[in-house]
Amino acid sequence: MKIRSLELKDRTRLQSILLETQVFTDEEISVAMELIDIVLKDQNQKDYQIVCAVDGLDQPVGYICYGPVPMTQGVFDLYWIAITPGFQGKKIGSRLLDFMEEKVRRLQGRMILADTSSIASYEKTQEFYQKKGFREVGRISDYYWEGNDRITYCKKLKA
Repeated sequence: MKIRSLELKDRTRLQSILLETQVFTDEEISVAMELIDIVLKDQNQKDYQIVCAVDGLDQPVGYICYGPVPMTQGVFDLYWIAITPGFQGKKIGSRLLDFMEEKVRRLQGRMILADTSSIASYEKTQEFYQKKGFREVGRISDYYWEGNDRITYCKKLKA
């Protein structure tokens, strides 16, 4: 498994991964694709970084999208992480997150924030963040819709 920068040829596969997970709503997938398109259209923009985990045929099996939070010193948002179902449970998400953390450290990052949903289909996501050292630091009840809270996780990075 190799991790590399997003390439134009990856767009369709990443959209398929988002659909295959059967976790994301159509609106969420639309937003994820918007960020992918921003990165593909302007390689010099600094708001979003996307890297892909690829198999031996250089086909994406997962990706992570992150970027610096404006008006902060060393705070980064983890916007998206998605792994194709056939590769889940094989530490690909962990490898992508570890890769991101190393890049963030090199940029003098000190904190990573990740927002997720409280509904049942996001329980694996919540468990993943907790296993990777993130702690719940905020919850807004009924944020996305009634009965669906926004949960914010934080991981403080050591130098």
